[in-house]
Amino acid sequence: MSLKQRLTEDMKAAMKGGDKEALGVIRLINAAIKQKEVDERVELDEAAVLAVLDKMVKQRRDSVSQYEAAGREDLAAVERAEIAVIERYLPAKLDEAAILAAIDAAIAQTGAAGPADMGKLMGVLKPQLAGQADMGQVSALVKRRLAG
Repeated sequence: MSLKQRLTEDMKAAMKGGDKEALGVIRLINAAIKQKEVDERVELDEAAVLAVLDKMVKQRRDSVSQYEAAGREDLAAVERAEIAVIERYLPAKLDEAAILAAIDAAIAQTGAAGPADMGKLMGVLKPQLAGQADMGQVSALVKRRLAG
């Protein structure tokens, strides 16, 4: 079952079960996916859907930190609840060793030798690790690996 089909099935189950919080978040996810499909005039594949979900989690984490800084724990709690629902649809996060193994494989594949090749390397890694790793962490590890 594709991720989009799973979202649709979970939305139906949330409607029947009366889970309003999950239903609202799943509708937000579907709306974000549809918006991206309309904007780009394409049918999103699994990797693109994962990228949308990853972006939604990142936005909510930014909101949580801003709400906490402003002393609005009530709003931060709402954002954390949304993150929990969105993360149900993301694959399990990779540990640092698995990310480093993927980086080494990409270096071997692309022949990257130094910091100038970082863009080429990230271009290979981003689709592979979408939704499975924080791309900021991946970028830092790539820089460290290419620096020596």
